[in-house]
Amino acid sequence: MRKILAVLTGISILVVLSCSGGGGVVKLDKGTPAYELAKNISTKLPFFDPDKNNVIVTTKDFKITTGEVFQDMATNFGNRVSQLKSLGADRLKSIIQQNVAGLVNKKLLVNAAKKANISVSDAEVDSVLQVQYTRAGGKDKFLGFISKNGFDIDFVKNDIRTNLIIQKNLDEQLAKETKVSDEDVQKAYNEDKTATVQHILLNTRGKSDAEKKEIHKKMEGILARARKGEDFGKLAKEFSEDPGSKKTGGLYKDFPKGRMVKPFEDAAFSIAPGKISDIIETQYGYHIIKVLNRKKETKPFDEVKDQIKANLEKTKRNRAYQDYIEKLKTAANYNEVKF
Repeated sequence: MRKILAVLTGISILVVLSCSGGGGVVKLDKGTPAYELAKNISTKLPFFDPDKNNVIVTTKDFKITTGEVFQDMATNFGNRVSQLKSLGADRLKSIIQQNVAGLVNKKLLVNAAKKANISVSDAEVDSVLQVQYTRAGGKDKFLGFISKNGFDIDFVKNDIRTNLIIQKNLDEQLAKETKVSDEDVQKAYNEDKTATVQHILLNTRGKSDAEKKEIHKKMEGILARARKGEDFGKLAKEFSEDPGSKKTGGLYKDFPKGRMVKPFEDAAFSIAPGKISDIIETQYGYHIIKVLNRKKETKPFDEVKDQIKANLEKTKRNRAYQDYIEKLKTAANYNEVKF
């Protein structure tokens, strides 16, 4: 359940999202790997039949079709794409939703950067390329790597340019939101440093309002059992849908602030140890949390103040990024079809 945020803090050719901010509609050609993947998965999730090419996201600036989603997945997974065909419907839904979110965010960010007249020079692109060459062990090895994965150097340069444009705009937009004062650092030092909790998650991603209502009712029943004294860990093993903690009884041990999504973190660092939360909603679903303990910093302030400041800046940037994305979605009249 750890928070995975798409804040672009660097450029890596290992993560390539080949999308534009334009309004063109992508339709898959029969016989392509992306088409065959979509056709196979549509036997489990009919909404993604490539012949129908349903629109999954609309904004006033662009649309995203199921064809574009699967083209993106085929690009990102490369030679591993065939592994998706063996997954169950629920796991596929989760992976597709992650790819949809990535496409949406990048298109929104590209459009925002264009409107802000952000530009990147060829020299800046070449500078990033040189770093990639070095990391790969030389230019020839790098070119061999991207060729093996179905890319050419022009594709890579365009992707680097897009990411740099996005990064420049984010740096400008989020600069004021990431400032941390000396008082902020001292306050953070005095607060609890880590929390250890058990939690139960019931997934609501991609569910309809009616389905969410039923899931909430189910969680109410689990919460009642937990508060009557049933073993929380056993309940987590039985009911939780968080693959990262289900087998360990819902345990997340000694995690710092900034690691979890905000509603989860707020509960973990405010509820008294030994107590169980009310039902908490995040983008993942409904949670109940039992706080086991919290710990404060034990090292001297001067020894850890720089790291505390860096962590605060990272946390502020992550949250400012999410707020910025939501602002862009609202301005773009964003709407996503439930499937």
